[in-house]
Amino acid sequence: MNAADGPAAPPELFTWEFATDPYPAYAWLREHAPVHRTRLPSGVEAWLVTRYADARQALADQRLSKNPAHHDEPAHARGRTGIPGEREAELMTHLLNIDPPDHTRLRRLVSKAFTPRRVAEFAPRVQELTDRLVDGFAARGEADLIHEFAFPLPIYAICDMLGVPAEDQDDFRDWAGQMIRHGGGPRGGVARAVKRMRAYLVDLIHRKREDPGDDLISGLIRASDHGEHLTGNEAAAMAFILLFAGFETTVNLIGNGTYALLRNPGERARLQASLAAGETDLLATGVEELLRYDGPVELATWRFATEPLTVGGRRIEPGDPVLVVLAAADRDPERFDDPDALDLGRSDNQHLGYGHGIHYCLGAPLARLEGRTALATLLRRLPDLRLAVDPDELRWRGGLIMRGLRTLPVEFTPEPPDAPSPL
Repeated sequence: MNAADGPAAPPELFTWEFATDPYPAYAWLREHAPVHRTRLPSGVEAWLVTRYADARQALADQRLSKNPAHHDEPAHARGRTGIPGEREAELMTHLLNIDPPDHTRLRRLVSKAFTPRRVAEFAPRVQELTDRLVDGFAARGEADLIHEFAFPLPIYAICDMLGVPAEDQDDFRDWAGQMIRHGGGPRGGVARAVKRMRAYLVDLIHRKREDPGDDLISGLIRASDHGEHLTGNEAAAMAFILLFAGFETTVNLIGNGTYALLRNPGERARLQASLAAGETDLLATGVEELLRYDGPVELATWRFATEPLTVGGRRIEPGDPVLVVLAAADRDPERFDDPDALDLGRSDNQHLGYGHGIHYCLGAPLARLEGRTALATLLRRLPDLRLAVDPDELRWRGGLIMRGLRTLPVEFTPEPPDAPSPL
């Protein structure tokens, strides 16, 4: 360790204990080694950026490329820095892996199809899916909110939006489940699911070209800019990343957010009172605070230096991988007052939960819609929701980028079986 990093050895990172509560370790890094080089569980060495100001700078710095071709590791190691199987499945040409001008062109084309209006018009369907899932366990008095609620909701929602026929959506749920289950373990399981998903999407895109509808894949096919269209591979890659990047972040937003509310009963009661009064402002600021407090994305996706640069006083060489630790930056006391406290009414909350700069999450409006709908529905329909196990019994999924619970067992007063679902 460099003497400049601090008076003591850095905390151990990426253990199961660390996964349970990484925030004390991130606090140490912010104070003593805000830009810290470490060896990741995969064996790749990378820089971790933990302070808010440095993180915001790094997220917007175009000298930090998203293209894995800029990684200085041998080619065989590059597969350890992205989504398993995406290279073999020819799914690399999506927004998380490219830089301008290709990124600019693709984002502009995709934005023509994935519009705020399309998301807003989808709100009734998200509410319908949410109530249908709650109907499945409300009369039982207990549930695992990850497997029965937080996981299926965004899968079915994005499948509906993409235009995946209802009879095929359970296949997507199975593939997505393989991705989550294998997220911190063998990459082969994820790679197999990616390959199957890619084959399905290529076939679906072909069918949508022949018989387009009002869905997002048809919109991606139709989208054009100065005569340019998405290629077949680009359309498949974009549909894939909208699903892959979108579903797990929303699973974790709902799971982490519900858990945070259960651990902070004063704030949960405050939100329930606001919802009972028919108000929406606290729900909106509350979702932003949950994204900051214990967000679904712990580290931003990979970046690689294309030239020498300095971040937080440390020199980063060309080819070096850089990981911006969003979870650390969003608890930086230099930026947020009392950052370790949950305050659903926090107004000055420019968190980095969905990134910053040209790679700001394209699906953030949909994730926010799903998060607001899910949390409001749970609190309204199951007002005495409570943990069914000791918090120490909960386990967090392993993995580098995402942060989420494996399970979230809860109990509540059962709804009468014939109770009508609220609209």
